[in-house]
Amino acid sequence: MTLEPSSSHILLLGAACLDVVGRLETDLEPGTSNPARIRTSYGGVARNVAENLARLGQPVQLISVVGNDLPSEELLAYTSATGVGMSAVLRTEIYPTAFYMGVLDQHGRQRYAVHDMRCLSELTPEYIQEKESLFEDASLVFMDGNLSEASLKMVATLAKKYRIPVCADPASLILAERLKPVLKKLHLVTPNVAEAVALTGQAFESSDPQAALEDARALLNEGVEIALIALAEFGVVYATSKISGHVPAIQTPIVDPTGAGDALTAAVLYGLVNEMELDDAVRLGVSAASLTLRHSGTVFPGLTLEKLYETLVI
Repeated sequence: MTLEPSSSHILLLGAACLDVVGRLETDLEPGTSNPARIRTSYGGVARNVAENLARLGQPVQLISVVGNDLPSEELLAYTSATGVGMSAVLRTEIYPTAFYMGVLDQHGRQRYAVHDMRCLSELTPEYIQEKESLFEDASLVFMDGNLSEASLKMVATLAKKYRIPVCADPASLILAERLKPVLKKLHLVTPNVAEAVALTGQAFESSDPQAALEDARALLNEGVEIALIALAEFGVVYATSKISGHVPAIQTPIVDPTGAGDALTAAVLYGLVNEMELDDAVRLGVSAASLTLRHSGTVFPGLTLEKLYETLVI
């Protein structure tokens, strides 16, 4: 299938960071150094989504913050080379470039993760308002939970002013609460299981798609137009006021789960701005996640629309 990307850019606001992930070769032994295969890449939810979109040929602009250090130079150069517009990324002297460090078990499942996202505190409502012209020409706005509550509200306000849909990803369980005040302003929200439970207060198991759909409908009751919940190896559920569904995951060996959810989100956003049916967009998202799971890094570098359709769940 041939699909020409929308000429209007998607605007993304949130984290851009350096990722370091280690996959253990043996069981984790606390209190000592553990042998692992360690890789570095560039990450951050908003940056990952932006890179995936750019690789699909979608025009994108990123608003983020990095430090004035060597990692930022490399991150900016790499991300710009993938096609992401980086002119609105702020350089700060106050904090270092954001950093994420994860530990995977022998099966590729995340066991622990830590991050230093202090520089994102510089992504203030005032700075976002300075970049208002990027909202005016956007087809859609995406933000992640690394923004402060005040900044999330500013993004939602500017999106409403220019009548463009605003989408959000909680980014982590700890940050999910920040989205609660803006849920009623969201076109789309894309939590995982733990984040969805934090937003709704309704606990469910990832292995129970029907219970997950009830959580998705609870998000609709909060004012969200489209709720999409990632169930890891059990796929994805989605719901609107008119339709709902479950797309099972594509069975694939897990090399590294980091960034798989961001690939899912990016493909869904791509589908939405290019007027695909939601069911088809979610299937593209599951394909994108599958490709990322097989790759040791946050974004699959060979991502194309044709590659997505080759992997598509029917």
